[in-house]
Amino acid sequence: MFASVLRHLQRPATYSFIMPHPQSNQHTCLSESSTCHPHDPIPQEPTSIPRHSRSSVTEPSSDSASLKSFEYTSGSENESPGTPGTDPQLDEAIDQHYDDKTFLVPPTTPRKRRASTILISKSPEDVRRILSPARGAETKEIEKVCCGGGCCFLTALEEDPATKSGCPVVVPDNDAFRSLCLRIGPLSLDSELTNLVDLPAETVSFEKLSTYASPVQSTVQKHPPKFVTPHPPYEVYSAKVHHARELTKPGAEKRTYHYDLDVTDYPAESGDVDFVVGGAVGVQAPNSDDLVDEIFDILNIPGYVRDKQVIMRTGTGRWPTIWGDETSRELVTTRRELLTWCSDLQSYPPGKPLLRLLAEYATAPNEKKILLYLSSAQGQAAFCDLRTGPHITIAQLLNAFPSSQPPLSHLLSVLHTLMPRFYSLSQDPQVSCTREGTNCRRLIEIAVTVHETPNWRGGPRTGVGSGFLERMARKVQEAEKEGVEVTDLDLRVPMFRGLMANPLAREFVSDGPMLLIGAGVGVAPFRGFVQRRLKSANCANKVWVLQGVRDSLLDELYSGEWGVEEDKVKKVVQSRRGEGRYVQEEVRHQADLLWFIINALDGRVFVCGSSKGMGEGVERALIDVAMDKGTLRRKEAEEFWRKKKDGGQYIAVSRLSV
Repeated sequence: MFASVLRHLQRPATYSFIMPHPQSNQHTCLSESSTCHPHDPIPQEPTSIPRHSRSSVTEPSSDSASLKSFEYTSGSENESPGTPGTDPQLDEAIDQHYDDKTFLVPPTTPRKRRASTILISKSPEDVRRILSPARGAETKEIEKVCCGGGCCFLTALEEDPATKSGCPVVVPDNDAFRSLCLRIGPLSLDSELTNLVDLPAETVSFEKLSTYASPVQSTVQKHPPKFVTPHPPYEVYSAKVHHARELTKPGAEKRTYHYDLDVTDYPAESGDVDFVVGGAVGVQAPNSDDLVDEIFDILNIPGYVRDKQVIMRTGTGRWPTIWGDETSRELVTTRRELLTWCSDLQSYPPGKPLLRLLAEYATAPNEKKILLYLSSAQGQAAFCDLRTGPHITIAQLLNAFPSSQPPLSHLLSVLHTLMPRFYSLSQDPQVSCTREGTNCRRLIEIAVTVHETPNWRGGPRTGVGSGFLERMARKVQEAEKEGVEVTDLDLRVPMFRGLMANPLAREFVSDGPMLLIGAGVGVAPFRGFVQRRLKSANCANKVWVLQGVRDSLLDELYSGEWGVEEDKVKKVVQSRRGEGRYVQEEVRHQADLLWFIINALDGRVFVCGSSKGMGEGVERALIDVAMDKGTLRRKEAEEFWRKKKDGGQYIAVSRLSV
């Protein structure tokens, strides 16, 4: 792999070696016993265990038992591979605490030894006891995993025997409600609910525009209104789609598209800012027309009102301008513009203020009670399940509770602002252009993977940004089939020069060896890195790419489009074909190359991909390589990479928004 690596390894280079710690126990010889052997360091479960009488031993308290278990598991992280021996006193206490039969193992089915665990919490009272200040610092790790929704402090809904034959709540009979998978328990119309959230204030209002105002032609289908300024003080630029194509093949698990956007006439900005390698552009994507019309239909807003200009006033906040001072605003707009470009209808989980608003305007008693229940202390568990479950759209909630039809002004007061989505440039923007006669049109290129989640009506639902761009790409594909020029369609993408100082762009240098690690669409910005390096002859052989894909025949991005002999600088790692190896496993396999680059002068390691799964796996692999090649303990290896990150030699970013 990577034939040119050997030439670098044979030349003198600057390395940072750290001698083994004198007390390092990384390589420990294990003594032989009946259940343990040096070639098999995992001890086997004994075939018989002495029986103990529970009555002869004082039962330990749950507090002390939980502390022992916590101290054991946390301390095992710094040990060498293999299962360390357990504390005999802890094992004996647990054996005495539980029934003897729980630990009996049939002699014919020996199993590997694992760390013992015990249950420390079975109710909200147990959690409050564990999280109490008197417990000290040992409980800080538990506090970090709390969802923040107050699940631990819910109030149980008591079942009143007097209401069993009274007025139980009948759940709405529709598919949207069933898709919420709510568990409301013994809820009746007479159930007492406490700690209801306050009804959110109505901060948005509409006023009729003067009849003398001249009509303005709406551009709501192509471009956001001027007051939407995600890149102040500059307006959103309308970039023409020069071309679009699908990078993945039919049958790929995820669809990824490539876009060429014409930015020839992009206005100059102060500070001489320009598009740079590794930079990202912001796309101000709208909600789909179908989703907006569905909201209008549910709220019974007449067609002639939807596009009629009105004066919109807000009481406080930045909405709908995205940025700026938090103060009141007065704007001339239409209801369609606000729903299309300003309010997010599908990206955020529902909050209690929204549910409380729907309850206020629900006319069916059963729907009102369920919505109030979700806004109360008694419905905290069901509310947490609702927030942490599948993504729920505003239209889905309105369909689930059809009797609730809040005024649009009040609904807009509680919805989140529709924010721009950012996508990395997938090329060197200084070398990309297309010729039109004697003129050169400047193009920027991006790659976008379509984000999909299950739709309550069946089938998938796309994300706001990726769904908008996919609709553009499909129009291009249809035009090409019909023989129509793409430029004649006048397709537009509202965008702006966004993150040109992100870590990828900021830490890119024109010299020094680089290892680029990416999975999926996370490899797209590295294509621009390689293109820029090709400009410098002495740097062309100092860049290597590890690209993780599921199946190279279906979803390898930009195959044959890197501008170099790819087999010399790029290694494709497939997780669903061939050896079935993930990119983090290839990082361990390329330990020599990685260690050479990170210790060389101006050497850099870039990682780009999903923060969960791939990103965490690569970070663990980097730590393992440092432990092996540098003979470091785990804490020392973690500190090694932390210093490299602080020094700009190790750059890890998650995939940008979809």
